[in-house]
Amino acid sequence: MVQQITRGIKISVVTTFEGSFYKNYKMQYAFGYTITIENQSKDSVQLNARHWEILDALNNIEIVSGEGVIGKKPVLKPGESHTYTSGCLLTSPFGAMQGHYSMVNFTTTKKFQVTIPTFKLSAPFAIN
Repeated sequence: MVQQITRGIKISVVTTFEGSFYKNYKMQYAFGYTITIENQSKDSVQLNARHWEILDALNNIEIVSGEGVIGKKPVLKPGESHTYTSGCLLTSPFGAMQGHYSMVNFTTTKKFQVTIPTFKLSAPFAIN
């Protein structure tokens, strides 16, 4: 598990290897990740957007940005958390992801970014 706290928002990430398959004559490696966003601050916050940088073993970078997470824009009161699971495909058996969430503090109405710590994606058979 990888964890990081930014401005009182704790991000925890657990990854899984889901398998491999051929798509468009290329081998694809499927990875899942479960993220828990925990509000350890004194203010209510809302997650509005996400930004990902997905790297494969050859340092190819895919940028993914969008609203919310899996169709939701969770509001977290102090002490609350939100957990979701998603995934990605790589063309290599290992890589990494990193990024940030764009959030708003309901008390101050200020927008801020929460860092998603870099986490590794690796197929068990590819680990040395």
